Amino acid sequence: MAWNTEETRRRLLEAAVVEFAAHGLAGTRMERIAARAGINKERLYNYFGDKERLFQTVLSDELAKIAAAVPLTSLDDLGEHAGRCYDYHLANPHLVRLLQWEALAYGSGPVADEEGRRDHYGRKVAAVRSAQEAGTIDDAVGAAELMFMNMALAAWWVAVPQVALMVTGTEDHAARRAAVVAAARRMAGMRQPSTDSTE
Repeated sequence: MAWNTEETRRRLLEAAVVEFAAHGLAGTRMERIAARAGINKERLYNYFGDKERLFQTVLSDELAKIAAAVPLTSLDDLGEHAGRCYDYHLANPHLVRLLQWEALAYGSGPVADEEGRRDHYGRKVAAVRSAQEAGTIDDAVGAAELMFMNMALAAWWVAVPQVALMVTGTEDHAARRAAVVAAARRMAGMRQPSTDSTE
């Protein structure tokens, strides 16, 4: 029987995302991933090596997905970028969970694809810094700190949904998204875009 290599890899990664998001690096079992994907465990090891390498592959793939889905293409509206990140995390809560598990496993030590991730975040920070130098974004807060706070503002709702519900008393995602956008704009010193249709 011929194996569809890409299809097998996709099934294994999808199964691994579910398992790692639920159980973390320490609690995940390779046999559960293999069973979920309908593949034998030896094949899983052949594709990805050990569990730690598989976790790193999963997280790198998931970070590439959000980077592609929510690029920082323009700093005309940093608030709307935060809103799109909020939307992404709401639709893909496993990413925040994977990052939390990564933090528990590695702390602030070296992590998967750290150099590539630093470069990615560095480009975002450089874009914010350029906008600050151009006067588009307020420079009262450093560019790196502003970018990190923007990321946290979008993701923390999914990271601690029980706290979000206790504090706000609602799961009104439209209201939450609007608050994220408004807060990100305010942090960046941006004005709310006008909704006037006068031309």
